[in-house]
Amino acid sequence: MAEHTSSNITIEAAPADVMSVIADFSRYPEWTGEVKEAEVLSTDGQGRAERVRLVLDAGAIKDDHVLAYTWTSEHEVSWTLVKSQMLRSLDGTYALAPLGSGERTEVTYRLAVDVKIPLLGMIKRKAEKVIIDRALAGLKKRVESGPQG
Repeated sequence: MAEHTSSNITIEAAPADVMSVIADFSRYPEWTGEVKEAEVLSTDGQGRAERVRLVLDAGAIKDDHVLAYTWTSEHEVSWTLVKSQMLRSLDGTYALAPLGSGERTEVTYRLAVDVKIPLLGMIKRKAEKVIIDRALAGLKKRVESGPQG
């Protein structure tokens, strides 16, 4: 990821609990806000999503795209765009770091987006920041609310 925007948040849960919410794509529409549909298209040998189709509705940006996921470690996952209607590229990473006794996690979210329509760099980075901050807040709320069904 060349030019990217990043932010982090501390979640009151172990990294494994945070990663299990990140990896549960079918439930994204319940907590992300912008994701209206999520469908795992393929999985790796460990049952983790490799390709995921997401339908987004983020106000001005509506898109149906496919992302390829790479599970770097038990504490990091990254993704890159496979196909999209509106995006030229979309690269992101969730990196988790255990804090203290391991029951708290610092989550860093990095994102680089390039849309097919021209946008000033400043506007693009502001949009990335909004996406990141909403995703982190939603993730924190979802994880800290306890196990979901």
